[in-house]
Amino acid sequence: MTAEIISIGTELLLGHIVNTNTSFLSQKLAEIGVDVYHTSVVGDNPMRLTQAIKQAVHRSDVVITTGGLGPTVDDITIETIAALVGKRLILNKTVLKDLKDYFKMRKTAFPRNNVRQAMIPEDTKWIRNRAGTAPGLIADYRGKIIVCLPGPPREIEPMFVNDIMPLLIKRSAPNWIIKSRTIKIASGLESLVNNKVKDLLNLKPPTTVGIYAKLGQVELKIMSKAKTGKEAARAIALIEQKIRSRLKDHIFGCDHETLEGAVAGLLIAKKKTIAAAESCTGGLLSSRLTDVSGSSKYFIMGLIAYSNEVKKNILCVDSEILKKYGAVSAQVASQMAVGIKLLAGADIGVGITGIAGPTGGTRTKPVGLVYIALAIGSKLIARELKFRGSREEIKFQSSQVALDLIRLNV
Repeated sequence: MTAEIISIGTELLLGHIVNTNTSFLSQKLAEIGVDVYHTSVVGDNPMRLTQAIKQAVHRSDVVITTGGLGPTVDDITIETIAALVGKRLILNKTVLKDLKDYFKMRKTAFPRNNVRQAMIPEDTKWIRNRAGTAPGLIADYRGKIIVCLPGPPREIEPMFVNDIMPLLIKRSAPNWIIKSRTIKIASGLESLVNNKVKDLLNLKPPTTVGIYAKLGQVELKIMSKAKTGKEAARAIALIEQKIRSRLKDHIFGCDHETLEGAVAGLLIAKKKTIAAAESCTGGLLSSRLTDVSGSSKYFIMGLIAYSNEVKKNILCVDSEILKKYGAVSAQVASQMAVGIKLLAGADIGVGITGIAGPTGGTRTKPVGLVYIALAIGSKLIARELKFRGSREEIKFQSSQVALDLIRLNV
């Protein structure tokens, strides 16, 4: 079975919204053995949408549209589909009741415009939206399936998993599936990781490995196509074992796991507490450490020590050290780490100081120069880093290296 995804909305064409739905749907379709050969984006224009759907139906078994199911005049999907399949729009009283209950539950007056969302093509199956207002649709057209889903990811994702995937599995009866696993390496250079797994990157189907460089992170994605899930999982496990044996503790997690989540797990398991003193990252490290549920078990405090006065008066950074080496130095980062550790009474203290830019750099201390220090027990570790990128990218990379430094030394 083949599928095609059509994303609807002029805002997507203009780049006002990032289209994450296509990525989500493509991944889920691959999991159940449905091939996606084409995807497209169409603006809020009935004629162009009709053309796109006709072309998609001609070359694919399933056409999935996202967006254009809202209550406003530029939401054209329902009317376009009804005209295409030759069905009248009829007010569906069950959908209308759902809509009214939705607004009643939120203690909001029911907007009359939303009645449009209860107009369903006759003899067409509709899908309840448990996270929003727009119902989904499933229509048969010339022996093919047209699925219409809302645009917001929080609405489309549960609808597709709970209602559409079981239908497609039943209709397609696939004799193979695709599974994948993503191995995550923090603060690693793509070229270095590439050298470690070069032979695996040359593997041919049905099991392959791809390398992807992201900001402050490298990912290795293993994909396997097999007749059963167990067979695919076995093939992936064999490759993953080889990757782990070569990269060892450079790997911090897999799939949806995060670096902050890995650090949190270690801190909780080892019953360690942590505090952070940040300058150039502006609290980003503390924010990421507390993004994990249960962070109160290990995170004691975070201090944004931007000025030298705060560094001296609160963190007890030596004035002579500041004068001799400057605020952006390994010596100051180290004293910040020790200072916050003592101030918070934590097991671990982290100090970060640097120049995030785009201004403030000099010949000897350019933009992107960052020092990260870790005070853990009686041990003091300091690192000099040189990053490139925007202010936000430098801040993120700094927090990424700091988290990885914590992970490797807890």
